[in-house]
Amino acid sequence: MGSLLAGLCGVLVVGGLIAVAAGFHSAPPQAGGFSTSLWTRTVDSDLGRAVRRRWWQLGLAFAAGLVAASLAGWPLLALLVPLVAFGLPVVLSAPPNQDLVVLEALDRWIRTLSSLLPTGRSISDAVRVSVGQAPPLLAPGLRLLIARLDDRWTIGQALLSLADELDSADADAVIAALSLAAERGGTGATATLAALADNIQDRLRALREIETERAKPRIVVRQVTVITLVVLSLALLFGGSFFTPYGSGLGQVLLTVLVLAYLGSLLFLRRLTLPRPRQRILRRAS
Repeated sequence: MGSLLAGLCGVLVVGGLIAVAAGFHSAPPQAGGFSTSLWTRTVDSDLGRAVRRRWWQLGLAFAAGLVAASLAGWPLLALLVPLVAFGLPVVLSAPPNQDLVVLEALDRWIRTLSSLLPTGRSISDAVRVSVGQAPPLLAPGLRLLIARLDDRWTIGQALLSLADELDSADADAVIAALSLAAERGGTGATATLAALADNIQDRLRALREIETERAKPRIVVRQVTVITLVVLSLALLFGGSFFTPYGSGLGQVLLTVLVLAYLGSLLFLRRLTLPRPRQRILRRAS
C-alpha cells in the first residue's frame, strides 16, 4: 500500500512539473524573411502543436512508469516505460519523404501553368496568375518569386532561387526544364510543360512504388512488436513468477540492455528504409 501511495505521489509531482513546463514552453518565433527550405518551413509550421502534444505524452508516460515501478517494485521501470512509450512510435513511424511531397506540389503547379499558357500568357504572367491556385507548400515561395520579378530579377534567376528554397534534386530537374521553357517562350513552352507534367507523373509513380515497398517491413515489425508487448503484458499479469529474476539488480540491468537492444535494432531498420540523399543538379543562386 505504501509503494502504491508513493507511486501516486510521484505521478502528481511529475504531472505538475510537466504541466508547468508545458505552460511556459512555446515554439520559437520565426525570424522575418523566407526560410532556407520550404520543406523545413512547412514542417516547422506544426511545431507548436507537436510540442504541446509531446509534453502531455511525456507526462502520461512518466506517470505510467512511476505506477509500474511502484506496483512491480522495479525502479528502472520508471525510466524504461517512458523510453519505450516514446521510442517505439518514433522508430516504427514512416519517415516523411521530402521528394515525394515536393513533387506532388510541383505536379499540381505545373499542370496549372499548362492550363494558363494556351490563353496567350507568357510563363512569367502564368506564374503570377497561378499563385492563387498554388499548393500550400509552394505558395510562399511563389509569392517571393513574384516579388523578385517585380525587383527586376529575370525569370531564370527567380526560378533558381525557388529551387534553392525547395532544396530537392527532383525539384531541380523540374525547375531547370521550366527555366529553359521560360527562356524559349512561344508555343514551345506549352509542349515543354506538357512533357514535363508527364515526366513528373512517371517519377511520382516510381516514388510511390518505392514507398510501398519500404512500408512492408515496417508493417511486419509493427505487428511483431504489438504481439510481443501483448504477450509480455499478459505474462506479467498472469505469470509474474516468470519475471522474478528481473527484480534483482543484475536482472534490471539485463532488462535495460534487452530493451535498448530491441529499440536499437528498430532504429537501425528505420535508417535502412530512409531514402538516400541525392545530389542536386542546380547550384545555389548567389
